Amino acid sequence: MANYIIIGGSSGIGRTLATQLAKDGNSVWATFNSNPLENTSNLNYHQLNVLSDELNLSFLPDTIDGLVYCVGAINLKPFNRLKPSDFMNDFNLQVVGAINIIQQCLPKLKSSTNGSIVLFSTVAVQVGMSFHAQVSASKGAVEGLTKALASEFAPSIRVNCIAPSLTNTPLAGQLLSSQEKIDAIAQKHPLKRIGKPEDIAEMANFLLSEKASWITGQILHIDGGMSTLK
Repeated sequence: MANYIIIGGSSGIGRTLATQLAKDGNSVWATFNSNPLENTSNLNYHQLNVLSDELNLSFLPDTIDGLVYCVGAINLKPFNRLKPSDFMNDFNLQVVGAINIIQQCLPKLKSSTNGSIVLFSTVAVQVGMSFHAQVSASKGAVEGLTKALASEFAPSIRVNCIAPSLTNTPLAGQLLSSQEKIDAIAQKHPLKRIGKPEDIAEMANFLLSEKASWITGQILHIDGGMSTLK
């Protein structure tokens, strides 16, 4: 069995993935910012600030087979109401935070025979959407980082990115706060439904596994067809 760390593993997609991996018999370390959960036999939660100058990952074993960075934010505003600091806040959380974690975990990932990193973007990078300038800017940087690291880390560590459409998680709660909103957004997707955490977690699980051993540098659009179909 493998060792995995899930950054942002206490809710939504991260929690679903952490639970899946642990259920399969893997050892999983998941982090939270303010939503602690109880540990189980092979799923351990640790509080972590990804932007800390003194990042402490001493709880991890010497070898890590997979790292998933699930931390994110959805801030939708008209462009003229955004400040440069809004963009920097998102960039720090979603890009600099990922860089901090990857740099800390790199020696442990290099010691694995199947090292894999999974990052997260959004369908809004591929498809221009109103009021998405803030999130698209930072997630676009994540996609660039994915490809650069996939090239630099090959062949020892694979790096891929998942770009979902809106998924029914606590992070998207304000956008899906009524059945009317859920139905309206579902109709914008060719598959006519909102994504579930399981839809995204299953792809992340696959990308971490040896079944994906010939896949790296890819942006996987798990979005109900929104990015490619009309």
